[in-house]
Amino acid sequence: MSIVIGTNKSSLQAANYLSANQTQLSNTLSSLSSGSRLTNPSTDAGGLAVSLQLTATANRDSALINTIANAQSFLQTQNGALQVATSIVDRISQLVTMSKDPTLTTSNTANYNTEFSQLQQELGTIIGAQYNGISLFSGNTTSSLTVLSTNDLTTGNAISLAQLSLGATTAGISIGYLAGGIATDTNGGIAYAAGNNYSSLTSITSTAITNFVNTIATFSATNGAEQSRLNFASQLATNDRTSLQSANSSISDTDIAQATTALAKWNVLVQAGTSMLTQANNSAQEVLKLITG
Repeated sequence: MSIVIGTNKSSLQAANYLSANQTQLSNTLSSLSSGSRLTNPSTDAGGLAVSLQLTATANRDSALINTIANAQSFLQTQNGALQVATSIVDRISQLVTMSKDPTLTTSNTANYNTEFSQLQQELGTIIGAQYNGISLFSGNTTSSLTVLSTNDLTTGNAISLAQLSLGATTAGISIGYLAGGIATDTNGGIAYAAGNNYSSLTSITSTAITNFVNTIATFSATNGAEQSRLNFASQLATNDRTSLQSANSSISDTDIAQATTALAKWNVLVQAGTSMLTQANNSAQEVLKLITG
């Protein structure tokens, strides 16, 4: 090999290797300190794109889970109101039976009718109940709320939550009629006005009582079925989010064992490269010895 002064090939090669090793060491340190192997887009451009897509989808799943949870709260509130309405109807049925007792005086019966009137008003309150400004029940017109169940944001698989027509006024069947009021639908809600469908307990037949109980039972079954579907929809969204986060982790998260092994390697190579560059730079001293003799 010829001996020259103008270009120190060994020094240039050593400097190139040292620069490359320092870059690898810096990337490894960033990966370990951040916990992500994608701190630099150039590390894995394709993987970064996939990671961003997976993250966005997982975030939509999180939002979907929250939406479903809110819908479940709506149904639970609705169910609570139905349970109270059921108790009121049950109490009214007792009052109807007791009012037909032939041993009671007119004054006794009037007392029962006083309680009945109060219970009618409470039924009216329940019919107009709301959750966060949204009516729990509807009047004669069936209304519903649409809840998304998949992260593609389409309504094809959406879940419809019925604003049960507790305020309907079909004679002898609907709870709104039992409440003695007139329920008018207003933008999915109810404007409830006191009426006088049943002026006394004696005007309520046993058939009507059975119909009222069956009406609430049907509403409760509908509510339970919707809650069941929401539970499964929430499970599906949660499982999907977990799978997406796991897939994203395999792309973006740092493998600590592999990274610490690489750190040791690049540390040694940087130290060795620094030493070799120093020796390569000192090789020019041999040329001076030849010149000076």
